[in-house]
Amino acid sequence: MTLQVVNSPFDEKQTEILNQLLPTLTNAQKNWLAGYLAASQTAEAQPAPGQPAAHAAAAAAPQPTRTITILYGSETGNSQALAEGLTEKLKAKDFNVTVSSMDEFKPKKIKEVEDLFIITATHGEGDPPDNAIQFHEFLLGRKAPKLDNVQFSVLSLGDESYEHFCQTGKDFDNRLEELGATRIYPRVDCDVDYDELAEEWITGVLTKLDEKQESQQPADVTAPTPAEQPIYSKSNPFSAEVLDNISLSGKGSNKETRHIELSLDGSNFSYEPGDCLAIYPKNDPGLVKQVIEKLDWSPEQTVPINKQGEIRSIQEALTSIFEITRLTKGLLDKAANFFNNDELAKLLSDSDKVKQYIDGRDLLDLISDYPPKDLDPTTMMQWLRKIPARQYSISSSYQANPDEVHLTVATVRYNSCGRDRAGVCSGEIADRINPGDVLDVYVHRNPNFKFPFDESTPVIMIGPGTGVAPFRGYIEEREELDLKGDTWLFFGDQHFRSDFLYQVDWQNWLKKGYLSKMDVAFSRDTAEKIYVQNRLLENAKEVFDWLERGAHIFVCGDEKRMAKDVHQTLLQIVSEQKNVSLEDAEAYINQLKSEKRYQRDVY
Repeated sequence: MTLQVVNSPFDEKQTEILNQLLPTLTNAQKNWLAGYLAASQTAEAQPAPGQPAAHAAAAAAPQPTRTITILYGSETGNSQALAEGLTEKLKAKDFNVTVSSMDEFKPKKIKEVEDLFIITATHGEGDPPDNAIQFHEFLLGRKAPKLDNVQFSVLSLGDESYEHFCQTGKDFDNRLEELGATRIYPRVDCDVDYDELAEEWITGVLTKLDEKQESQQPADVTAPTPAEQPIYSKSNPFSAEVLDNISLSGKGSNKETRHIELSLDGSNFSYEPGDCLAIYPKNDPGLVKQVIEKLDWSPEQTVPINKQGEIRSIQEALTSIFEITRLTKGLLDKAANFFNNDELAKLLSDSDKVKQYIDGRDLLDLISDYPPKDLDPTTMMQWLRKIPARQYSISSSYQANPDEVHLTVATVRYNSCGRDRAGVCSGEIADRINPGDVLDVYVHRNPNFKFPFDESTPVIMIGPGTGVAPFRGYIEEREELDLKGDTWLFFGDQHFRSDFLYQVDWQNWLKKGYLSKMDVAFSRDTAEKIYVQNRLLENAKEVFDWLERGAHIFVCGDEKRMAKDVHQTLLQIVSEQKNVSLEDAEAYINQLKSEKRYQRDVY
């Protein structure tokens, strides 16, 4: 870099000095000089008598304040004592410090940490102390986030007489590095006589922090241009890693309900209670194989998948792009133009028979029952439709889980026309999706199913089966926001022992006061079937009192039976408690709807 005198504010001698100096400077020195000059121009303080101007400018520049988090895992109290001692020394140096046992620290807050210091004992044969178990499982599990902005160091206490000496500290140290965190001081492993080595580690940590504080460069005058982030949406779904996929149904259940957790890290997605997550599923590979073999096609042959001319193999197209598990009248009409099958044309002339035929059948049935003649695979996109996304109510809180989303999925299985079948998405999740796999997803907003967030508005929630999903997310968010107040859940399913979804969660929220009331109905546990609408009627007076106090009522689940029965029950309650006709009760309920106090998410 050479400075020119032309149009320069420097005279010739100054220019000569600068041209001698600038080529010798490192980038760090140039940045420091730029910051120093900026600080000297904006500093309000004047140098004290005898104080150099450079000192005054440096004093005027704001010093960065780092936030330090100290977590300890302690069995006998030694780690806690060391953590508290380090805290006092850091506070004496004006650092912001938070110290906590690992079981009192919310693991998902780890992404917000700047400097992390872990002091932990090891229990027994390499196990974490009791108060470190949950954090240890989280950090070493799939849910642990990337920690590229975290700096850390670990002090590990142990006993060399055990085979797995200081194993818990080693686990934390290795895992933090794997997650992208930067080690600012090496881990120190201490035996039973730990004082000297622990003091050495504390001194080393303090020295490193002092060095980093002194080397902080003034902020560049020109802000860096942020890297362009991809925008994920319905047309550009995010590939979300599966963190967990577990069965919620107990032994003996007639149902198969799964709880699935997905990572949204890097998606820039957010969601509110009541929103849905849409999943683009993939077809069963076994069904795809049968279709290809039946048509005598080569799975590797390429075909166009859209009007823009993108191509995929037939295998991929029938697995990931086109729907093959459901027939429609429109699809049969299109297919008839390419099948050259007289029997299919005859079927299409009778709309009642078409309606009967397409119920419960798929593409394999169609090509088996009405074999096409010389069907060209390149024409597929002209008669097969794209796989539509399947939407599921979100059963988690974004406030509590900003990098995750949880779903409650009922597996659909049935036998039709002599073949066992499963729902495209629910079957994939139940049979073929494991932690570490990915699903293509996007968030679908639901503006007509929005909850109040204050402690003065009573809330009644009616959600049997998987309809309980959005209410789990809502109460979890109220807990995160520390909102209590009147909340009442009506939940129903077949059996108490095998179908009480999220029973432990509800019990915990009842105990803590975030859920104030819960009524349940298990229809197959009694001689006379009891449903949520029966529980509503049993509590008719209190339900109506809540409505009169301004309660919002939410219904989620099956539209054909449950939602209709619940609606009729609400009409009955209003009519009887208010002593008005059913027509007037209908007007009352309609007023609730217009005020957004009666909302339904039914399917």
